Amino acid sequence: MVSRMTPSHTRISKAVIPAAGLGTRFLPATKATPKEMLPVVDKPAIQYVVEEAAAAGLSDVLMVTGRNKRPLEDHFDRNYELEEALHRKGDESRLAKVQESSDLATMHYVRQGDPRGLGHAVLCAAPHVGDQPFAVLLGDDLIDPRDPLLQRMVEIQEQYGGSVIALMEVDPAQIHLYGCAAAAPTGDDDVVVVSDLVEKPDPAEAPSNLAIIGRYVLDPAVFEVLRKTAPGRGGEIQLTDALQALAADPALGGPVHGVIFKGRRYDTGDRGDYLRAIVRLACEREDLGPDFRTWLRSYVTEEM
Repeated sequence: MVSRMTPSHTRISKAVIPAAGLGTRFLPATKATPKEMLPVVDKPAIQYVVEEAAAAGLSDVLMVTGRNKRPLEDHFDRNYELEEALHRKGDESRLAKVQESSDLATMHYVRQGDPRGLGHAVLCAAPHVGDQPFAVLLGDDLIDPRDPLLQRMVEIQEQYGGSVIALMEVDPAQIHLYGCAAAAPTGDDDVVVVSDLVEKPDPAEAPSNLAIIGRYVLDPAVFEVLRKTAPGRGGEIQLTDALQALAADPALGGPVHGVIFKGRRYDTGDRGDYLRAIVRLACEREDLGPDFRTWLRSYVTEEM
Protein backbone atom coordinates (compact mmCIF):
# COMPACT_ATOMS: atom_id res chain seq x y z
CA MET A 1 0.00 0.00 0.00
CA VAL A 2 1.21 3.51 -0.75
CA SER A 3 0.83 6.54 1.46
CA ARG A 4 -1.78 9.03 0.36
CA MET A 5 -0.64 12.22 -1.26
CA THR A 6 -1.93 15.66 -0.45
CA PRO A 7 -5.20 16.06 -2.38
CA SER A 8 -4.95 18.12 -5.53
CA HIS A 9 -6.32 21.66 -5.24
CA THR A 10 -6.90 21.92 -9.01
CA ARG A 11 -10.40 20.82 -9.89
CA ILE A 12 -10.29 18.82 -13.11
CA SER A 13 -12.42 20.51 -15.76
CA LYS A 14 -10.94 19.44 -19.11
CA ALA A 15 -11.57 16.31 -21.13
CA VAL A 16 -9.81 15.17 -24.29
CA ILE A 17 -11.56 12.88 -26.78
CA PRO A 18 -9.36 11.42 -29.53
CA ALA A 19 -11.50 11.12 -32.66
CA ALA A 20 -9.11 11.04 -35.61
CA GLY A 21 -9.39 7.32 -36.46
CA LEU A 22 -10.44 6.19 -39.93
CA GLY A 23 -13.01 3.64 -38.75
CA THR A 24 -11.88 1.04 -41.27
CA ARG A 25 -13.70 -1.78 -39.47
CA PHE A 26 -17.01 -0.13 -40.40
CA LEU A 27 -16.39 0.45 -44.10
CA PRO A 28 -18.17 1.32 -46.31
CA ALA A 29 -20.39 3.16 -43.78
CA THR A 30 -17.41 5.24 -42.64
CA LYS A 31 -16.19 6.16 -46.12
CA ALA A 32 -17.86 9.58 -45.80
CA THR A 33 -19.27 9.46 -42.25
CA PRO A 34 -17.02 9.56 -39.17
CA LYS A 35 -17.32 6.34 -37.17
CA GLU A 36 -18.01 8.48 -34.09
CA MET A 37 -21.23 9.67 -35.77
CA LEU A 38 -22.65 6.18 -36.28
CA PRO A 39 -25.91 6.05 -34.31
CA VAL A 40 -26.31 3.99 -31.17
CA VAL A 41 -30.11 3.77 -31.12
CA ASP A 42 -30.88 7.45 -31.90
CA LYS A 43 -27.75 9.33 -30.80
CA PRO A 44 -24.28 9.25 -32.35
CA ALA A 45 -21.78 7.29 -30.26
CA ILE A 46 -19.69 10.41 -29.64
CA GLN A 47 -22.57 12.18 -27.89
CA TYR A 48 -22.70 9.49 -25.19
CA VAL A 49 -19.01 10.15 -24.51
CA VAL A 50 -19.44 13.94 -24.25
CA GLU A 51 -22.46 13.41 -21.99
CA GLU A 52 -20.30 11.26 -19.71
CA ALA A 53 -17.64 13.95 -19.49
CA ALA A 54 -20.22 16.62 -18.73
CA ALA A 55 -21.87 14.46 -16.05
CA ALA A 56 -18.48 14.18 -14.33
CA GLY A 57 -18.18 17.97 -14.22
CA LEU A 58 -15.78 18.25 -17.16
CA SER A 59 -17.30 21.20 -18.98
CA ASP A 60 -14.34 21.91 -21.28
CA VAL A 61 -13.98 19.27 -24.01
CA LEU A 62 -11.25 19.13 -26.64
CA MET A 63 -11.85 16.77 -29.54
CA VAL A 64 -8.76 15.66 -31.45
CA THR A 65 -9.96 15.15 -35.01
CA GLY A 66 -8.65 14.58 -38.51
CA ARG A 67 -9.73 14.97 -42.11
CA ASN A 68 -13.40 14.33 -42.92
CA LYS A 69 -14.43 14.86 -39.29
CA ARG A 70 -16.33 18.12 -39.83
CA PRO A 71 -19.69 16.43 -39.00
CA LEU A 72 -18.47 16.10 -35.40
CA GLU A 73 -18.16 19.87 -35.11
CA ASP A 74 -21.52 20.40 -36.81
CA HIS A 75 -23.25 18.00 -34.44
CA PHE A 76 -22.18 19.90 -31.34
CA ASP A 77 -22.89 23.29 -32.91
CA ARG A 78 -26.23 25.08 -33.12
CA ASN A 79 -28.44 24.42 -36.15
CA TYR A 80 -30.61 27.51 -36.23
CA GLU A 81 -32.58 26.57 -39.35
CA LEU A 82 -33.56 23.16 -37.95
CA GLU A 83 -34.33 24.62 -34.54
CA GLU A 84 -36.53 27.32 -36.05
CA ALA A 85 -38.38 24.77 -38.18
CA LEU A 86 -39.09 22.58 -35.15
CA HIS A 87 -40.13 25.62 -33.12
CA ARG A 88 -42.63 26.69 -35.80
CA LYS A 89 -44.11 23.19 -35.81
CA GLY A 90 -44.43 23.27 -32.03
CA ASP A 91 -42.29 20.11 -31.82
CA GLU A 92 -40.68 20.99 -28.51
CA SER A 93 -39.61 17.42 -27.77
CA ARG A 94 -37.42 17.10 -30.85
CA LEU A 95 -36.26 20.69 -30.46
CA ALA A 96 -34.94 19.86 -26.98
CA LYS A 97 -33.09 16.83 -28.36
CA VAL A 98 -31.47 18.94 -31.09
CA GLN A 99 -30.40 21.63 -28.63
CA GLU A 100 -29.14 19.14 -26.06
CA SER A 101 -25.93 18.30 -27.93
CA SER A 102 -24.91 21.96 -28.31
CA ASP A 103 -25.53 22.71 -24.63
CA LEU A 104 -23.53 19.83 -23.12
CA ALA A 105 -20.09 21.45 -22.84
CA THR A 106 -17.78 24.07 -24.27
CA MET A 107 -16.33 22.29 -27.28
CA HIS A 108 -12.90 22.81 -28.83
CA TYR A 109 -11.24 21.06 -31.77
CA VAL A 110 -7.70 20.40 -32.94
CA ARG A 111 -6.55 18.28 -35.87
CA GLN A 112 -4.06 15.52 -35.27
CA GLY A 113 -2.71 15.80 -38.80
CA ASP A 114 -0.28 12.90 -38.97
CA PRO A 115 -2.02 9.88 -37.36
CA ARG A 116 0.77 8.58 -35.15
CA GLY A 117 -1.19 6.77 -32.46
CA LEU A 118 -3.14 7.48 -29.27
CA GLY A 119 -0.11 8.90 -27.48
CA HIS A 120 0.42 11.39 -30.28
CA ALA A 121 -3.29 12.33 -30.22
CA VAL A 122 -3.06 13.04 -26.49
CA LEU A 123 0.10 15.09 -27.08
CA CYS A 124 -1.85 17.27 -29.52
CA ALA A 125 -3.93 18.40 -26.53
CA ALA A 126 -0.95 19.81 -24.61
CA PRO A 127 -1.38 23.48 -25.64
CA HIS A 128 -5.06 23.39 -24.65
CA VAL A 129 -4.66 21.46 -21.39
CA GLY A 130 -1.58 23.27 -20.10
CA ASP A 131 -0.41 22.25 -16.63
CA GLN A 132 -3.73 20.89 -15.36
CA PRO A 133 -4.78 17.28 -14.80
CA PHE A 134 -7.24 16.18 -17.48
CA ALA A 135 -9.35 13.23 -18.58
CA VAL A 136 -9.07 11.21 -21.79
CA LEU A 137 -12.15 9.36 -23.04
CA LEU A 138 -11.99 6.94 -25.97
CA GLY A 139 -15.10 6.87 -28.10
CA ASP A 140 -15.27 3.10 -28.62
CA ASP A 141 -16.08 2.51 -24.94
CA LEU A 142 -19.49 3.70 -23.80
CA ILE A 143 -19.99 3.64 -20.04
CA ASP A 144 -23.52 3.40 -18.70
CA PRO A 145 -24.43 6.67 -16.91
CA ARG A 146 -25.78 4.63 -13.99
CA ASP A 147 -22.18 3.53 -13.29
CA PRO A 148 -20.22 6.77 -12.78
CA LEU A 149 -16.71 5.50 -13.55
CA LEU A 150 -15.25 8.84 -14.58
CA GLN A 151 -16.44 10.60 -11.42
CA ARG A 152 -14.73 7.91 -9.36
CA MET A 153 -11.50 8.28 -11.33
CA VAL A 154 -11.51 12.07 -10.84
CA GLU A 155 -12.03 11.53 -7.12
CA ILE A 156 -9.07 9.15 -6.92
CA GLN A 157 -6.81 11.50 -8.88
CA GLU A 158 -7.67 14.38 -6.57
CA GLN A 159 -7.01 12.13 -3.59
CA TYR A 160 -3.69 10.59 -4.66
CA GLY A 161 -2.39 12.85 -7.45
CA GLY A 162 -0.61 11.38 -10.45
CA SER A 163 -2.60 9.53 -13.08
CA VAL A 164 -5.53 7.10 -12.94
CA ILE A 165 -6.51 4.46 -15.50
CA ALA A 166 -9.70 2.43 -15.80
CA LEU A 167 -9.28 -1.32 -15.45
CA MET A 168 -11.68 -4.20 -15.97
CA GLU A 169 -11.33 -7.87 -15.08
CA VAL A 170 -11.49 -10.04 -18.20
CA ASP A 171 -11.24 -13.73 -18.96
CA PRO A 172 -7.49 -14.49 -18.77
CA ALA A 173 -7.72 -16.09 -22.21
CA GLN A 174 -8.80 -12.71 -23.61
CA ILE A 175 -6.11 -10.55 -22.00
CA HIS A 176 -4.02 -10.63 -25.19
CA LEU A 177 -6.59 -8.28 -26.71
CA TYR A 178 -5.89 -5.52 -24.18
CA GLY A 179 -3.25 -3.56 -22.38
CA CYS A 180 -2.70 -5.28 -19.03
CA ALA A 181 -1.75 -3.89 -15.61
CA ALA A 182 0.45 -5.29 -12.88
CA ALA A 183 -1.06 -3.89 -9.70
CA ALA A 184 -1.09 -4.01 -5.92
CA PRO A 185 -4.09 -3.37 -3.65
CA THR A 186 -4.78 -0.20 -1.67
CA GLY A 187 -7.17 0.51 1.18
CA ASP A 188 -10.02 0.84 -1.35
CA ASP A 189 -11.45 -2.35 -2.82
CA ASP A 190 -11.81 -0.85 -6.28
CA VAL A 191 -8.44 0.96 -6.38
CA VAL A 192 -4.99 -0.48 -7.11
CA VAL A 193 -1.47 0.91 -7.48
CA VAL A 194 -0.13 0.17 -10.95
CA SER A 195 3.54 -0.84 -11.14
CA ASP A 196 3.74 -1.97 -14.76
CA LEU A 197 1.75 -2.05 -17.99
CA VAL A 198 2.07 -4.59 -20.78
CA GLU A 199 0.48 -4.08 -24.19
CA LYS A 200 -1.45 -7.17 -25.39
CA PRO A 201 0.58 -9.80 -23.53
CA ASP A 202 0.57 -13.52 -24.14
CA PRO A 203 -1.94 -14.96 -21.63
CA ALA A 204 0.77 -17.16 -20.11
CA GLU A 205 2.93 -14.10 -19.40
CA ALA A 206 0.26 -11.59 -18.40
CA PRO A 207 0.81 -10.12 -14.91
CA SER A 208 -2.94 -10.11 -14.18
CA ASN A 209 -6.35 -10.25 -15.80
CA LEU A 210 -6.83 -6.49 -15.35
CA ALA A 211 -7.38 -4.96 -18.78
CA ILE A 212 -7.11 -1.27 -19.57
CA ILE A 213 -10.33 0.24 -20.93
CA GLY A 214 -10.75 3.61 -22.57
CA ARG A 215 -10.83 6.06 -19.65
CA TYR A 216 -7.85 7.92 -18.20
CA VAL A 217 -7.32 10.83 -15.82
CA LEU A 218 -3.79 12.07 -16.43
CA ASP A 219 -1.25 14.29 -14.77
CA PRO A 220 0.11 16.86 -17.25
CA ALA A 221 3.58 15.34 -16.70
CA VAL A 222 2.48 12.74 -19.26
CA PHE A 223 3.11 15.28 -22.03
CA GLU A 224 6.84 15.48 -21.37
CA VAL A 225 7.05 11.70 -21.21
CA LEU A 226 5.14 11.39 -24.49
CA ARG A 227 7.54 13.81 -26.18
CA LYS A 228 10.37 11.42 -25.32
CA THR A 229 8.46 8.21 -26.08
CA ALA A 230 9.71 6.36 -29.15
CA PRO A 231 7.19 4.75 -31.50
CA GLY A 232 6.13 1.36 -30.20
CA ARG A 233 3.64 -1.25 -31.39
CA GLY A 234 2.53 -0.54 -34.95
CA GLY A 235 5.10 2.25 -35.30
CA GLU A 236 2.86 4.54 -33.26
CA ILE A 237 3.41 6.56 -30.09
CA GLN A 238 1.58 4.55 -27.47
CA LEU A 239 -0.05 6.14 -24.43
CA THR A 240 0.49 2.84 -22.62
CA ASP A 241 4.26 3.23 -22.99
CA ALA A 242 4.18 6.69 -21.41
CA LEU A 243 2.01 5.44 -18.54
CA GLN A 244 4.38 2.53 -18.04
CA ALA A 245 7.23 5.02 -17.59
CA LEU A 246 5.18 7.00 -15.05
CA ALA A 247 4.26 3.83 -13.16
CA ALA A 248 7.90 2.70 -13.04
CA ASP A 249 9.14 6.07 -11.75
CA PRO A 250 6.50 8.08 -9.84
CA ALA A 251 9.03 10.93 -9.52
CA LEU A 252 8.30 11.73 -13.18
CA GLY A 253 4.77 12.81 -12.38
CA GLY A 254 3.20 11.04 -9.46
CA PRO A 255 1.99 7.44 -9.13
CA VAL A 256 -0.37 5.60 -11.45
CA HIS A 257 -3.51 4.17 -9.86
CA GLY A 258 -6.19 2.03 -11.40
CA VAL A 259 -9.93 1.99 -10.73
CA ILE A 260 -11.39 -1.47 -11.26
CA PHE A 261 -14.69 -1.06 -13.08
CA LYS A 262 -17.43 -3.65 -12.60
CA GLY A 263 -20.32 -1.76 -14.15
CA ARG A 264 -21.99 -1.69 -17.56
CA ARG A 265 -19.74 -1.01 -20.54
CA TYR A 266 -20.77 -1.04 -24.18
CA ASP A 267 -18.02 -1.71 -26.71
CA THR A 268 -18.72 -0.11 -30.10
CA GLY A 269 -15.26 -0.85 -31.46
CA ASP A 270 -16.24 -3.70 -33.76
CA ARG A 271 -19.35 -4.55 -35.69
CA GLY A 272 -20.59 -7.39 -33.50
CA ASP A 273 -20.16 -5.51 -30.22
CA TYR A 274 -21.65 -2.39 -31.82
CA LEU A 275 -24.82 -4.31 -32.68
CA ARG A 276 -24.98 -5.84 -29.21
CA ALA A 277 -24.61 -2.38 -27.66
CA ILE A 278 -27.55 -1.08 -29.69
CA VAL A 279 -29.75 -4.02 -28.68
CA ARG A 280 -28.85 -3.71 -24.98
CA LEU A 281 -29.44 0.05 -24.87
CA ALA A 282 -32.66 -0.17 -26.86
CA CYS A 283 -33.99 -2.86 -24.52
CA GLU A 284 -33.35 -0.62 -21.52
CA ARG A 285 -35.05 2.47 -22.94
CA GLU A 286 -38.41 3.30 -21.36
CA ASP A 287 -39.82 4.57 -24.65
CA LEU A 288 -38.52 1.74 -26.86
CA GLY A 289 -37.77 -1.15 -24.52
CA PRO A 290 -41.18 -2.77 -23.90
CA ASP A 291 -42.16 -3.13 -27.57
CA PHE A 292 -38.62 -3.90 -28.69
CA ARG A 293 -38.14 -6.63 -26.09
CA THR A 294 -41.46 -8.22 -27.11
CA TRP A 295 -40.40 -8.23 -30.75
CA LEU A 296 -36.94 -9.52 -29.90
CA ARG A 297 -38.30 -12.45 -27.91
CA SER A 298 -40.62 -13.33 -30.77
CA TYR A 299 -37.86 -13.03 -33.34
CA VAL A 300 -35.43 -15.19 -31.36
CA THR A 301 -38.12 -17.81 -30.73
CA GLU A 302 -39.09 -17.99 -34.41
CA GLU A 303 -35.53 -18.01 -35.73
CA MET A 304 -34.04 -20.42 -33.21
